[in-house]
Amino acid sequence: MYLCIMANYFSSNFTLGILGGGQLGKMMLYQTRKFDITTHVLDPSFDAPCRISCDHFTQGDLMNYDAVFNFGKKVDILTLEIEGVNLEAIEALEKMGKIVYPSANTLRNIQNKGVQKKFYQTHHIPTAAFSVFDSISLVKKALANDELKLPFVWKSCTGGYDGKGVQVIKTSQTLEQLPDCPCVIEDLVNFKNELAVIVARNPSQQVKTYPVVEMEFHPQANQVEYVICPARIDKQVAEKARNIAIQVSKAFEHVGLLAVEMFQTIDDQIIVNEVAPRPHNSGHYSIEASYTNQFEQHIRAVLDLPLGNTASKVGGIMVNLVGEQNHTGDVAYQNIKEIMAMDGVTPHIYGKKQTRPFRKMGHVTIVNENIDTAREIAQQVKQRIKVISK
Repeated sequence: MYLCIMANYFSSNFTLGILGGGQLGKMMLYQTRKFDITTHVLDPSFDAPCRISCDHFTQGDLMNYDAVFNFGKKVDILTLEIEGVNLEAIEALEKMGKIVYPSANTLRNIQNKGVQKKFYQTHHIPTAAFSVFDSISLVKKALANDELKLPFVWKSCTGGYDGKGVQVIKTSQTLEQLPDCPCVIEDLVNFKNELAVIVARNPSQQVKTYPVVEMEFHPQANQVEYVICPARIDKQVAEKARNIAIQVSKAFEHVGLLAVEMFQTIDDQIIVNEVAPRPHNSGHYSIEASYTNQFEQHIRAVLDLPLGNTASKVGGIMVNLVGEQNHTGDVAYQNIKEIMAMDGVTPHIYGKKQTRPFRKMGHVTIVNENIDTAREIAQQVKQRIKVISK
């Protein structure tokens, strides 16, 4: 039985709290506005993108126990747009009867990449071979003792975001430039494609998956440049990816959205890379291209409403808008009028006033019945629009 039978979320006194006020929260708020759901947002930045869109904004540290606990007490259901939050406060709220999605238990298995990798191992989820180290000095020792072989992938256990905290290590000298913190060392995966599947799950255990998307990364920033839906892969491989994503979802017992990032290996195996328990960059295309976009789906899921249709109406490609190198300061979007004149092109500006190199400032969606044509237009968009400082 759906919670909505017992609770009236729409045009009522019900309040939804969101931890994090960045662009994901802002796009989530488009949907709460559509449904007339009252929202509270907590974010450390006074200029957070969500500030102008929510009903009530609170400035506070997401990793501070008191800030999160006191905020959570004021709302009926609590969700998040970033997983870097104080788990002890989430657990305390749950003990006093507050509904929090995703739960503290789900977040505890995801927040730390070392814990996340061991979780895959325990639950027989295919992932790259790995080792967890408490410090860089122990990584150096393992390398010196031939327990590790170059090249490999280094990942910070915590704090990594938008391409930060991940690096391919080709020489031992590179280790000197890394922060001395707990980390995961992974074998390099020989892959054809980087893929992602977004899984939606509500408390009534209704589960739906979005189509498999293909991701193209910027080689220097390690950020997604293009997300292509549907992925240009064999149907059997796509089905395998969706089935593994559902396996991951069931293991984490998440509620809301879970973005599962994967590798398609040279021999067409699917290897899970990592997950995010929230709306995700790989689902931005869905705003224009899907019957139910990922942000509405997340709201539906955490409120235990029926999940919407995840199919695409049309082929979609997302292009990330990031700050140009050598530009820091007040932002300007060069040539934005040119791309807005192109058919099927829709820019989304996140509301961040200051740009810096590789900072995510927005995205552009390109829709077309022919995915190859959409990809060509996406290339033109990428070449024309530039995020610079004034």
